[in-house]
Amino acid sequence: MALETRLEVKLSQKLILTPQLQQAIKLLQMPQMELSQAINQELVENPFLEELVDEVPEASLGETQSEGEKPEGGGDIEGDIEMPETISTYAVDDYFDERGSDGRDLGYFSSGYVEKPGFETFLTTTTGLTEHLKWQLDMTNASADIKEAAEMIIGNIDENGYLRASKDELAKLLGLTEEIVRRAIALVQGFDPMGICARDIKECLLIQIKALGLNGTLVEKIVENNLDDLEKNKLQAIARQYKAAIEDIHTALKIIEGLEPKPGRKFSSVQVSYVVPDVYVEKVDDEYRVILNDDSIPRLRISGMYKELLTQKNTFDKTDKQYLVDKYKSAMWLLRSLDERNKTIYRVTESILKYQMDFFEKGVEFLRPLNLKIIADDIGIHESNISRVTSNKFMSCAHGMFPFKYFFSSSLSGDEGDVSSTSVKDLIKTIIEEEDSAKPLTDQKIVEMCKSKNINIARRTLAKYREELKIPPHTKRKKQHM
Repeated sequence: MALETRLEVKLSQKLILTPQLQQAIKLLQMPQMELSQAINQELVENPFLEELVDEVPEASLGETQSEGEKPEGGGDIEGDIEMPETISTYAVDDYFDERGSDGRDLGYFSSGYVEKPGFETFLTTTTGLTEHLKWQLDMTNASADIKEAAEMIIGNIDENGYLRASKDELAKLLGLTEEIVRRAIALVQGFDPMGICARDIKECLLIQIKALGLNGTLVEKIVENNLDDLEKNKLQAIARQYKAAIEDIHTALKIIEGLEPKPGRKFSSVQVSYVVPDVYVEKVDDEYRVILNDDSIPRLRISGMYKELLTQKNTFDKTDKQYLVDKYKSAMWLLRSLDERNKTIYRVTESILKYQMDFFEKGVEFLRPLNLKIIADDIGIHESNISRVTSNKFMSCAHGMFPFKYFFSSSLSGDEGDVSSTSVKDLIKTIIEEEDSAKPLTDQKIVEMCKSKNINIARRTLAKYREELKIPPHTKRKKQHM
C-alpha cells in the first residue's frame, strides 16, 4: 500500500479539562485543613485576593462590584476599604518630630544601645533519638574505634529504636573487625532508653529484662523461648513446661506487658493531626440543620485597589496589563469554585441526612445500606463528584464525628430487609466487647447470635469483618483469670 500525505476535515467531540475546571475539582476533594492552606497560598500569590477581616467597620467598606459582576453565590465578596484621610496624609517626618519634641528617645541613636537576642533564641526544640544517643556517646570513655563504630550504629537505628544493619555490613563499611562492632553495639544497647539498638523484639525485651535485674527469672525464660506461645495465649502449656503455677505465669506476663516494644517511640517527631469536621448536623426543635464549618477558612474578596488599577488606561504596558487580567480572572474563578464547593457539600449532606434519617434519630444500628449512585441520582450530580465530596471529609452530629464514607456501605440480607454492613460490624464489635474473656465466643457462635437478631451472615464474611475491625480470633482473645 502506497504512503501518501493528504488533508482531512474531521468533526469530533472531546471533553477537555481546562485549568480552571481542574482547580475546581481539586478544591472539591480537599479536606478542611488542606483547603485553608491552599487559600492562604492563593492570598500570597494573587494580588487581587484579600482576606475579609471581621473587625473592619462596616462604614469603611465601599462597593467594588456591581450586582452583575458578582460570582454566583459570592456572599463573601465585599467592597474595598477606603483609607482614612488622616492616615494617607500623615507624614513620616511629623511622626519623628512629634516623638522627639516631648523628650522621648527613639532608641535608634543611643550610644549605649546593646543588641538583644532575637525571639528565635528562646524557641525550644524536641531532642530527637539520634541526638539523644550521640550525647550519651560523647559522655563515654570508649576508644576511638568503638566510638566511630557506635556513631555509625546510631545512624542506622530507625525511629522505633531498632538497629537496621548487621554486624557484617557495619564491619565492611567501617573497615573494622566484627569484635569492635560487637562491642560498639553492646555500648549503645546500654544507653537510654532501655531496649535501644536491638535487632528484633526478643532482643529488645531481653535488654530491658537485663537492665531491670531479672536475669535467670521466669520472665527471661518466657521471652527467650515462648513468645509464640504468648501470642497464641497458651499460658497453660507454658506453666507445664516450667512446672510453674498459673499465678506465676500471670505475674510474669504482667511484667512483660509493661516492657516497651518500641523504645524510640517517645522521641518520635510525628505530630498529631486533629480531625476538623467539614459539616455539622444539628437538631433544632424537630428539624435537622446542616451547617458548613468555615471557621479555619479565610473569607475572600476582590481587592478594590487592584481592580481600580485594572480600569486605568495607559498606566501599564501590554505585558503588565495581561498579567493583571489573568490574575483577576483567576481570583474570580477561585471565588466561584469555592462557592460551588460549599453548595455541593451542602447538597450531598442534605441527601445523606434524608436517606440516613434513622441513623441520626436512633443510632448506628439503624444505618441503611447506601451507595454513591443513589446520592448522585438524588441531587443530579455525577457519581465521580460525589466520590470527591465524600473523600477525606468528616461530619459531626449527635452520635459523634464520622467520615462521609461511613454512611456508604454494602448490604446484607436480613429477615426484615437489607442491613448495612457498617451496622453489622458495630454489632460484632459490641458482642465481642460483652463476651466473657475466659470463654471468648467463636466465629460460629457470633454468626448464630447475629441470626437471632435477624441478620444472615456467613462465617467467612464475619471473619473478614472481624479482621477489618482488628479483632483477633477467639483463641487469642482468651484470658485465664487467676
